[in-house]
Parts: sequence; structure tokens; C-alpha cells
Amino acid sequence: MVGRSKGKIGTMPKETDFDIIVIGGGIVGLASAYKLQSRFSDVRIAVLEKEDQLAMHQTGRNSGVIHSGLYYKFGSSKALNCTKGRMQLIQFAAEHKIRHQICGKIIVVAEESQLNRLEEVFHNGQQNQIKGLEKITSEQIRKIEP
Repeated sequence: MVGRSKGKIGTMPKETDFDIIVIGGGIVGLASAYKLQSRFSDVRIAVLEKEDQLAMHQTGRNSGVIHSGLYYKFGSSKALNCTKGRMQLIQFAAEHKIRHQICGKIIVVAEESQLNRLEEVFHNGQQNQIKGLEKITSEQIRKIEP
């Protein structure tokens, strides 16, 4: 539930009408409310958003990339959350017929000194079991992105 009082007394439910109140109608707030409601269907949840519309800040301005966990050390909370969240997001989009595209990502280095970091990222990806991970040549890149 998202509501605004617009100065009218009595138009907003009281906080005691809910078991959980989520502050913020961005992707994290909405996903949290969705997951809570999915798991605990009898819980009364309110989502409060200060703007006139949902996702008006960071969520509405993101790049649309589904992060896979490439940059995070295997076993870390960030890696586990990225991996699990990516799978859940793709499954959610498929179940609800939300258009999405898994197009991949090309990571390049600008200087030779960055090659060690590139190897580290590749190793993280392997450990985090990212599908389709491969090293490609500059010729292959030119075919993908002429």
C-alpha cells in the first residue's frame, strides 16, 4: 500500500493498522515488502513513499543492469546476495512476463597494470558460478561491438 495524506485528516491509515511498515518505495523497499508478503501472507504491510510516484530516486535512474557478483569475493555477503538476487529477479521477470534481456557484459582494461584486477574479477566470476563467463580476444570484441 502506498498512500499520501495530502493534508487531509483521516485519509491515511494509522501505523497500528499494520504489522510492518516499509519506508521507501524504491526497488529495495518494494522488493522487501513483496518478499515479506510472499512469505507471510497474513502480515499487514504498508509501504510509505514521500514522493508522488514510486521509484523516483536511485531506482528510477539506474542503468538497468542485473548485477551478477563479478566484483565480489566468493562466499561474501555481497557475492551471495548478488547471485541469489540475480536468479530471483530473472525468475520474477519470467513469471510475470516482464521483458528483459540477458546480454552479457564485456570488461576491458585500459592499461596493462590492470590485468591482475581483470584476472581477479574473472576468478570471482568462476567461483560465483556465473554462467557464460569467458575470456575473449580483441577481435571477438570488435565483432560484438564494432
